[in-house]
Amino acid sequence: MKAPVRALHFGEFIALLGLLFATVAFSTDAMLPLLGEIGADLNPTDPARVQLVVGVFLAGLGLGTLFAGPLSDALGRKPVILGGIALYMLAALVAAAAQSLEMLLAARLVQGIGAAAPRVVSQALVRDLYQGRMMARVMSFAMTLFVLVPAVAPYIGALIGAAFGWRAIFLSFLVFGLISGGWLALRQPETLPPEARRPLNIAALGAALTEVVRNARVMWIVVALTCAFAGMVVWLSAVAPLFDQRYGRAESFPAWFAMAALISAPFSLLNARLVLRLGMQRLVIMALFVQLGAASFAALVLPLAGAAEFALFVTFMTVQFAAIGLIFGNLNALALVPLGHIAGMAASVVSGLSTVLAATIAIPVSLAYDGTAMPVALASIVFALGALGAMWRVARLDPERR
Repeated sequence: MKAPVRALHFGEFIALLGLLFATVAFSTDAMLPLLGEIGADLNPTDPARVQLVVGVFLAGLGLGTLFAGPLSDALGRKPVILGGIALYMLAALVAAAAQSLEMLLAARLVQGIGAAAPRVVSQALVRDLYQGRMMARVMSFAMTLFVLVPAVAPYIGALIGAAFGWRAIFLSFLVFGLISGGWLALRQPETLPPEARRPLNIAALGAALTEVVRNARVMWIVVALTCAFAGMVVWLSAVAPLFDQRYGRAESFPAWFAMAALISAPFSLLNARLVLRLGMQRLVIMALFVQLGAASFAALVLPLAGAAEFALFVTFMTVQFAAIGLIFGNLNALALVPLGHIAGMAASVVSGLSTVLAATIAIPVSLAYDGTAMPVALASIVFALGALGAMWRVARLDPERR
């Protein structure tokens, strides 16, 4: 471990980090119970297109990620995170006033660009203070808090929508940004001293980008992240419509989603305990095999389950979400291990490429939704196989690294 600056108390740092990470989760999951209402209001002739509200936000997230890291390498971590939160809040105001689905999607694209700063620069901030398996451990603790957000976000969205209408959910994003941005501004010291910053010019950015892209091991990790993230996007796009249209349980959706999130949360803590013993690489592969097994079982059994289909679907959903606690933090940490001297650029390229590619793949898959869980199960199988293939290549390139 290294400490270029005196950090916050460990517990407070983890809490702040978890809140910054949760910007993306809250911005997607809180909207899930309101998608039907938004579609009926803004696009009644084709309400299914409202699923793009999730995918477009994530596409913007990927685009913003490509810029947030390099800017933070040049300007420092705090100014870039705070600037991104300000853009996120401004776009939330525009979305709240949107009079068409197209205007809402444009605002969500910009909101995703702003959300990229707290997401990716927070990883570089952690890399400034920790490295290797200790970094993975820190991110596992933060991911535990991150996983708790989906447990409450749909409840919050449903309550706000019922009380004030769907437009008010975007005002809640404004409040979220004020809290996270204010906490960071007042409490967290800057972690990148001026002497360690890289000049923001084409030559410096090109050199850093080339170093990242030419690292075959890192790029295969990007492929694994892309596949894992695409599977999650498909889930988020389809889960609320499935509860509503397939199972007739739209009103209880927040409760079931919360249950899945709460059951999943301890797996991030388990990762924090196991990563020092088993290593990041091994845990990712184990989690991907779990996802593959659960998706294969669902594809075979759900069409024949009859009255038990809903219970099996909820089990399938919970297993998929639980595995996430062993995948994303470890993959991001694995990618940044050899790139600490350009942590901002590395985090940007890794997160940006994986997010943009995942959204590109997942959006057409999401639009193929046919009212059943089968497309989700099949997509989960394909994406898990793709991620496992990428991790096999990572292991072959560096068999000793865990």
